[in-house]
This record gives sequence, C-alpha cells and structure tokens, in this order.
Amino acid sequence: MELKQQIDLERLPKHIAVIMDGNGRWAKEHGKQRIFGHQSGVNSVREVTEACAELGVKYLTLYAFSTENWNRPAMEVAGLMTLFAKTIMDEVKTFQKNNIRLNAIGDLKSLPKSNYDLLMKAMEDTKSNDRLILTLALSYSGRWDIANAMKNIAFAVQNNEIKPEDISQDTVNAYLSTAKMPDPELLIRTSGEERISNFLLWQLAYSEFYFMPKYWPDFKKDDLYEAIINYQHRERRFGKTSEQIVNKKEDE
Repeated sequence: MELKQQIDLERLPKHIAVIMDGNGRWAKEHGKQRIFGHQSGVNSVREVTEACAELGVKYLTLYAFSTENWNRPAMEVAGLMTLFAKTIMDEVKTFQKNNIRLNAIGDLKSLPKSNYDLLMKAMEDTKSNDRLILTLALSYSGRWDIANAMKNIAFAVQNNEIKPEDISQDTVNAYLSTAKMPDPELLIRTSGEERISNFLLWQLAYSEFYFMPKYWPDFKKDDLYEAIINYQHRERRFGKTSEQIVNKKEDE
C-alpha cells in the first residue's frame, strides 16, 4: 500500500509547521555554493505545499528566515532575499490556481522594501483563497513573537483596554503573530538536528515533534506522508492519562 493511502484523512493535523533545515549542508555535499541549496529547497516547498493541499491540511507554516539568519554572510543573505523575491513572483499564479492563501509572520518591516512590497501584494492577491493557508515565517523568532506580544499587551493595559488581572493565556494567544490560526499539532524538522531553534516557542507547547535526517532539498511528498502517519500513531494526552483518553473516545 502506498504511503498516502495509509493516512487517515479523518485524523489529519490541521496545522503542520516545518523547520526547513540543511540547505547549506546539502549544497556543500554536492560541491555547490550554499545559495544553490536554498534554490533547490524551493522545489521541496512546492512539493510539501501541494501535498498538504491535496490531503486537506488547512495550515502549513514554514520557517523560512529567522531573526538570527541576518547574521549570516552578507552575500548569502542578499542571495536569499533575491531568491525570495523571485519565488514569490513565480508562485502567485500557482497559489491562485490552487486556491492557496499566502500569509507571513515575523518582523516583516525589517525585510528589504522591495521584498516587503512583493510579499504584501502577494498576500493581498491571495487573501480570498481558503483551501490552504501557507504561512512563511520571515525575520521571525519565537522570542521576538512573545516579546512583541508582551509589548502590545502593555500598550493595551496602558490605554485601559485590558485590566492586568484579566490577562490570561488566551490574551497572549490573541496578541501573537499566529493569533488567527490554531497551534501546530505536528512540527517537522529536517537535517537530523533535534531542536526547535527559536521557532513558535509558545505555540509548540503540545505539538508532536518529528525529526528526520534528510536535508530539506531531499524532502519529498512521501517524507511528509511518513511524518503524518507517525503522528497518527501517537497518543496525544495533553496532561491526561491514557485511560482518560480511551474513556473519552468510548463516550463519544
């Protein structure tokens, strides 16, 4: 049986997050410059986006560029920004054809103005699409997200919009960059590294983690299917016991 046929479509994760790691190492192993790895990684983005849309996953969030990535060599950063702009221009028609909405989170104003303008236009052009919401985390970090939320909550308190005693986890959720989407049920990281690298620190509290040794440019549809099948074989307890989960299922 093919991997895709083994997936229970009734138990799909609604939101999958991906740390696309290993582009540079993949390029090095192929005797190429690091930017070649990033270019090849775009093909994997297409495959995973297409596979999620076909299955019925509603949210896909990709860690595309962290706040720490600004510290990489200037030539690599410039190449990434050029690749980002080209990819956005090339893919908008595909997004429209496949009813995919483009979204972005992060300190977007820190992007070069031309990139920011292209991103905003692509988001505007696809805002009515609802088959899949593809979110790019750009100039993003989990700590930035939480600190930014705290700052905006403080402003709201200062303006008497929120009482300090009313601040709850729901309040924090509402001020994070991901406020309009559910927390990821599944996090996938490629390249063999087993850490979350400052990605969605608040939102990943109860996510299932799936680490795999393949570099991102080698990640294909079957790899996504394997990750989802692995996820579907796990018991998600959220602090409860296995017995409580079983009893709840029997009562439903």
